Amino acid sequence: MYRVMTADEAMSLIKDGDVIALNSFLGVDNPVELHEALYERFKKTGSPKHLTCVSSAGFGVWDENRAAEGYIREGAVDKIICGHFGAMYSTKKLVLEDRFEAYNLPLGCISHALRAQAGGLPGALSKVGLDIFVDPRLEGPGINNISKDDSLVKYVELDGDEFLYYKLPKIDVAIIKGTAADYKGNISFEDMFTAGDALSICQAVKANGGTVIVQVDRLVVRPSRPHSTIVPGCLVDAIVEIKPEPRHAAYESLTGSFEIPYSQWMDWAEMLEKRTMTKSFVNTSAEIIGKRAADELKPDDIVNIGVGIPEQVTKFARQSGILEKITLTVESGGVGGFPASGKVFGAVIGADSIYDMANQFDLYNNGGLDICFMGGIEVDQYGNVNAHKGPGAFAGVGGFANITAKTPTVVFCLTFNTKGLSVEEEDGEVVIKSEGAIDKFVENVKSISFSAKRARKNGQRVIYVTERCVFELGEKGLKLMEVYPGIDKEKDIISRLPFKLED
Repeated sequence: MYRVMTADEAMSLIKDGDVIALNSFLGVDNPVELHEALYERFKKTGSPKHLTCVSSAGFGVWDENRAAEGYIREGAVDKIICGHFGAMYSTKKLVLEDRFEAYNLPLGCISHALRAQAGGLPGALSKVGLDIFVDPRLEGPGINNISKDDSLVKYVELDGDEFLYYKLPKIDVAIIKGTAADYKGNISFEDMFTAGDALSICQAVKANGGTVIVQVDRLVVRPSRPHSTIVPGCLVDAIVEIKPEPRHAAYESLTGSFEIPYSQWMDWAEMLEKRTMTKSFVNTSAEIIGKRAADELKPDDIVNIGVGIPEQVTKFARQSGILEKITLTVESGGVGGFPASGKVFGAVIGADSIYDMANQFDLYNNGGLDICFMGGIEVDQYGNVNAHKGPGAFAGVGGFANITAKTPTVVFCLTFNTKGLSVEEEDGEVVIKSEGAIDKFVENVKSISFSAKRARKNGQRVIYVTERCVFELGEKGLKLMEVYPGIDKEKDIISRLPFKLED
């Protein structure tokens, strides 16, 4: 039977050495106050310590002094297993200083491993991750020098086919955020942007004899409609009521509490952008890339569009009128509508459906998308892409590996080089004012996020759209597909590549 308690009381249920599963999506739907209560307890008592944190999509809030950043920085955590670290500003730096073990697994593979554990299975098989960095035959999932756990990902063969086997440690504690708890302890999510892995996490914890802790906005007497209840009360041990701060109406557009027709998508998106953007990627190069990439869309396509430069695709898809003829999706579980960006990436404006994250990755892993648009840090002579690991920095592979693993058409959107690149359009021609100091097309990528070898085996069509040309994946390497007006093929492309193109 659940108990209603304070955040401090709930955090006293966590013991030294516990494995905690955290349900959030980057900065969205994070039980911030529970994290901060855990930090306060650790500061006062030195406990709980030696924690392991598991999260499919990350659990920061784009602020190094909020949420879990404090107790991680002060040494309460020994190990983090995460799909994406982008919203965890302080933690990302500490990982590279070898302060604790840190592992980066594809987001969808963590989600499926959690669901497997909920069903009494030790792990989950997947073809996602074969021939990229997480494959133990290449690098494995460890990010820093002390991350040597080889139990998380294993290469296996079954019935003559090859897979990766993802296995998480047994989860002891669930920390999740919901909207309301009724008198039976049922947790509804009607004002949340996503459901994430909430149900799988709670089921896994209860199967392991652990403790489920839920932060809610309010306690209610009347039960929610059964379809709105994501976590039934029989799985809940502790409920903490934290009344939310008032938020702008733009945020309410993400809950699905009122209908948003297609004609209003961009109005709400612009309101959100003013409050939530972390960086601005709008520039001439990005617009050239987005416009060309959007030409790949066809009516009735099911689509995923990544963050950064790929976001420009939606701008030009709207201008051409095809945006209302396709179905956009986002990793967190949203289908239809218009995915939000910035600090609320993972939420959706005007979604048709929002379901559990594991179900979304069922769709992605099985080639259910028609096309995807992804960014990239580097592309090499073979067509491999590094999208998760920059020089002296990393964010994590997130859902990128799942999305690109089997989608029939993969469109990478990236500039030819960076750091100083200046490009303009004049009379329909591309003019390169100055080249960037850092090349993006290299002999060999530092780490593989997307395997060209695997894409060829799967029969995928892969193109690489830049501000000056378009490449496509050939039988052995890259082929030059298009050269834009105003670009000198030899001077602006061929002479700047450290490898030969395929004929």
